[in-house]
Amino acid sequence: MKPAITRRDVFLGGASLAALAAGFPRGAIAQDAVTADQFIALSARLTETAASSLDTTMAGKLLEGFIESGRGPGLTLLATDTQVDTGTVANDVVAAWYSGVVDTGSGPAVAGFTEALMWNALDFTKPFAYCGGETGYWAEPPQS
Repeated sequence: MKPAITRRDVFLGGASLAALAAGFPRGAIAQDAVTADQFIALSARLTETAASSLDTTMAGKLLEGFIESGRGPGLTLLATDTQVDTGTVANDVVAAWYSGVVDTGSGPAVAGFTEALMWNALDFTKPFAYCGGETGYWAEPPQS
């Protein structure tokens, strides 16, 4: 048995048709995707890191992952309005930069390991397989 058409259905259909006929402004429906430069500027603001010290290759991979997982509109809001609160999107951007892992539409993916900001925050360690100097360099106290 088919459900009956309600007054609400007719009203919503008419309103939708009127909006389409009037030519809804493109910006009211959706903004363009965030560009790589906008994402780097946004990331620099959120992580309080200089934009020049953020890896552009990793930024591209992170941005791609956020868009694939449906977080593009939240990124657009964050990039265009510094006062907006988008819940977890800002926290996820910071977490992705520090961990080097982004949640894509098909699961987590490594966007960058040695480029992750955690290595800057953990100044007492370095990425695996990165040498800190000649053999025995650790025997001497670090320069201050």
